[in-house]
This record gives sequence, C-alpha cells and structure tokens, in this order.
Amino acid sequence: MATLRATTVSQGRVAVSSRRVSVVVRADGQINPSIRKSEEKVADFVKASELPKPKAVFCRCWRAEKFPYCDGAHLKHNKETGDNVGPLVIDTAAAAPASQ
Repeated sequence: MATLRATTVSQGRVAVSSRRVSVVVRADGQINPSIRKSEEKVADFVKASELPKPKAVFCRCWRAEKFPYCDGAHLKHNKETGDNVGPLVIDTAAAAPASQ
C-alpha cells in the first residue's frame, strides 16, 4: 500500500495531506505467454556460487527473450498493462563482508 502526500500553497499557507492508496493488479488469462510451455511447472534454481557475474538480474514478467535472465522486457509490459513487475536482482557483492 502506498501513501500519497499532496502539498498545496495558498496565500502563504502550506497544507499537507496524506492518504493511503491501494493498487491491485490482476492478470487476465495466463501470465507466461511463451516460456517452456511444454513443462508442467517452470522453476529455475541457481546457486549463488554459479552466477555468471557478481550481480545477476532474473526475469519475473515472463517476457524476456533471454529468460530466465532479464532483458528489460518488463518495461514494455508494464507500460501496456499498468503492471508494476520488475526483475529479481541478486547482488553477491553486496552480501560479501567488507575486507579489513
């Protein structure tokens, strides 16, 4: 749930009001349009030690041409549908303890 704040200025006075807004996004039909449709359930497992780079970005919109990796396809999907899906970002460098 998001909180919106509105500020109005009138005759030198500032009024601030807040209200909570709930946004519900529902998908019509299937969410996955084309990825591995012959499989009963698509699940990917990646060990952190096997990531191709210290930061891996995985698709969660099911539209990436490079699935399971994100290629930014969610941007077009979100614009067309009003959805707010984004990638799963795993940053192993952020999790590593700082060297002393």
